[in-house]
Amino acid sequence: QVQLVESGGGLVQPGGSLRLSCAASGSIFSINGMGWYRQASGKERVLVAGITTGGSTNYADSVKGRFTISSDNAKNTVYLQMNSLKPEDTAVYYCSMEMWSGSYSAKSFANYWGQGTQVTVSS
Repeated sequence: QVQLVESGGGLVQPGGSLRLSCAASGSIFSINGMGWYRQASGKERVLVAGITTGGSTNYADSVKGRFTISSDNAKNTVYLQMNSLKPEDTAVYYCSMEMWSGSYSAKSFANYWGQGTQVTVSS
């Protein structure tokens, strides 16, 4: 059983900053990649940023230069530092991890999601 728990969302004024965290726990064998997605009201969920265990990152064009994804592989945790926030960044943010879980004799590969955390950028 694997669980992803997010924290750090909230209400912030335009131009402000927030830091999201997502920690995975359970029978984790190895994590291949981590990412953050967001879903605005009435829209599809889209990728915001991704990071591999080797440290390679990619970002949506809309957040390049403002958001930074990082991870602590020893803690199975991924972070999203969000600066210069804009009203259009308002959404529910979800973390995602692709991983092998279970044991050496019975492991499986799957993508897991966090419960989502609301980020609202408004004055």
